[in-house]
Amino acid sequence: MTKDQGKSGKLLLLALFFFSFYAQAQIIAPPKWKISIEPKDLVQGEEAKMIFEAQIPIGWYIYANDFDPDLGPILATLKLDGPEGYELKGAFTAIDSKKKYEEIWEGEVKYFVGKGRFEQSFVPKTTSGKISGTLEYQMCSDVTGQCVNYDEELELTFTASENTTTEPFAEFESPGKAGFGGDSSSVGGTTTKQSISDNETAAPRTSATDDDNPSKKEGLSATTSSTEILPAQEEGSLWGFMVLAFLAGLAALLTPCVFPMIPMTVSFFTGRAGNRATGIRNAFVYGFSIIAIYTVAGTAVAAIQGPEFANWLATHWVPNLFFFGVFIFFALAFLGMFELTLPSGLVNKVDEKAEKGGFTGIFFMAFTLVLVSFSCTGPIVGSILISSAGGELVKPILGMFAFSLAFAIPFTLFAIFPEWMNRLPKSGGWLNSVKVVLGFLELALAFKFLSIADLVYHWGILDRDIFLIIWIVIFAGLGLYLLGKIRLPHDSPMETIGVPRLLLALLTFMFVLYMIPGLFGAPLKYLSGFLPPMSTQQFKLTAGLNTADVGENILGEPVKYADIPLEIPHGIQGYFDYGQAMRAAKKANKPLLIDFTGHGCVNCRKMEENVWVDPQVLKRLKEDFVMVALYIDERLDLPESDWYTSEYDGKVKKTLGKQNADFQITRFQNNAQPYYVILDHDGNLLAQPKGYDTDIQAFIEFLDGAKGEFEARN
Repeated sequence: MTKDQGKSGKLLLLALFFFSFYAQAQIIAPPKWKISIEPKDLVQGEEAKMIFEAQIPIGWYIYANDFDPDLGPILATLKLDGPEGYELKGAFTAIDSKKKYEEIWEGEVKYFVGKGRFEQSFVPKTTSGKISGTLEYQMCSDVTGQCVNYDEELELTFTASENTTTEPFAEFESPGKAGFGGDSSSVGGTTTKQSISDNETAAPRTSATDDDNPSKKEGLSATTSSTEILPAQEEGSLWGFMVLAFLAGLAALLTPCVFPMIPMTVSFFTGRAGNRATGIRNAFVYGFSIIAIYTVAGTAVAAIQGPEFANWLATHWVPNLFFFGVFIFFALAFLGMFELTLPSGLVNKVDEKAEKGGFTGIFFMAFTLVLVSFSCTGPIVGSILISSAGGELVKPILGMFAFSLAFAIPFTLFAIFPEWMNRLPKSGGWLNSVKVVLGFLELALAFKFLSIADLVYHWGILDRDIFLIIWIVIFAGLGLYLLGKIRLPHDSPMETIGVPRLLLALLTFMFVLYMIPGLFGAPLKYLSGFLPPMSTQQFKLTAGLNTADVGENILGEPVKYADIPLEIPHGIQGYFDYGQAMRAAKKANKPLLIDFTGHGCVNCRKMEENVWVDPQVLKRLKEDFVMVALYIDERLDLPESDWYTSEYDGKVKKTLGKQNADFQITRFQNNAQPYYVILDHDGNLLAQPKGYDTDIQAFIEFLDGAKGEFEARN
């Protein structure tokens, strides 16, 4: 058996770990903007330009402004205060934006990925002046399924001369505004005050005040605290992550490169200890050495490189295409195209150290195991680093600890009880079959990496249809192999197949049949985390969105803001004002479901089209909850009596959308849409808030769990 043959066992877990970087309860950092004036030597009466350059986070894009403003997405907009010493010339212009057709909007949009550039021409009318205003834009991600609206405050000063040049305001850098992220930045005499630094999140509030409510603060308990349940989400996800890592360690034991190491372990420890107590001690030292080596080595990169590297590893096209190529390469090796061996010189040197006695020999024996099995476990280590894209160091450490613990326990037990060796199945043809099966799985999972790069950079080469076709063909081939209809190199002669192999083949063909309706637009909820988004589907049969009749409702009074273009789809009756909705929930004795959404939120529409439309979900939304849709991008100007100054960023919130966005940030420490929150009549959380997730069953469990908790409290 080659040392690299088991590399694919961990690949199965690697795909599972990709679910872990869909962080939901966090403030998402905005792009970093550099705003400058060109030329630097301004001349009074001569045209100049304001240059707006954005460094857009990997995996995200921002919409430009050179497409139909009525299409749906929020266009980048520059809103300047009254001119002080200058005059605008021309329009705020996007430079070299990309374009694509977005099916959800049924039209062509323009956008920027990686870097964005806008320009605004102006003419200095005096020798000095000030330019102030707001840059508004929308940032979205096809990878995480989130959209965030930002507004960036700017204040520039300039000087100009007819005959001589003076140094104008050169540039300033700012990572965000409006309470959505950033720090205090001052360059060239201009200061932009921000609320949070790039690597920080908002400090959790311990209580809610009236300002938390964007609708004149109705129905909110003064003792409500969203932080009471938020830490539980992190704890739950951490425990789930550790369970997955532990299962990965157990699965790695069955791979061909690890299984043959068990006899090696037994032979090493047999007869080395003078007594039983010493043998047990040596076995535990061996197990702890495995754990220490994996934990330290697996988290060193995360500790040294930090979260930016992990995020780069997760979303940049370079590592994703690299992993795609590596997995294809090893898949072909597992299928028998060629053989791979680990360089023997390196392993032999470690073996020489292992021959020494005492704890040193035991440690190097453990190091030999780690080295030989790394071809099976390396991608799992990479996936754990990817899962730390949120910037945590504790998570990868605990993940590697859980993985190595599962990996070390059997070897420790065999070191203590070497007589168990006689009960193990012998290596042989079955391990080659395992290798081939894992080769098929690795071939399928390789395309997940290509899909990530394709989504992030909008290449459009791996739409949902194409992805499904590839998987259907691969798993159909796996089913035929399990039935013995396909023979590959190194396979042992097989006249009959066993019952377990037959059952596995039947399950594989069931999976193939399950995927086929996806070619026609079926949501395939169990694969929602693997497949490209539904918006990339070339052909689908889905129901349209039906808008609710939002006339008089539970309260017997007109629905507030129903006269402006706000919608709740699929005939769901609801509200657009938190206070009114809370009163309705109390009258109906139902939980309140808050839908933080937006007119230009692509993934909000995806949730409505693919999850809400499900009969089980729709029935619950209509019958079990009172819904309020809070649009964070609604520009409706509110009367001055409804304005308030946010405690979060110190700004006056004058529009309905800005108040809704401030409500989401201050109460739930989140600024991405879609975002679903379910509250009781005191404003307390009934379930952990949920973001974009097209898994229908998970959404049903979210709704049922909140309803059950509501009934338990009443």
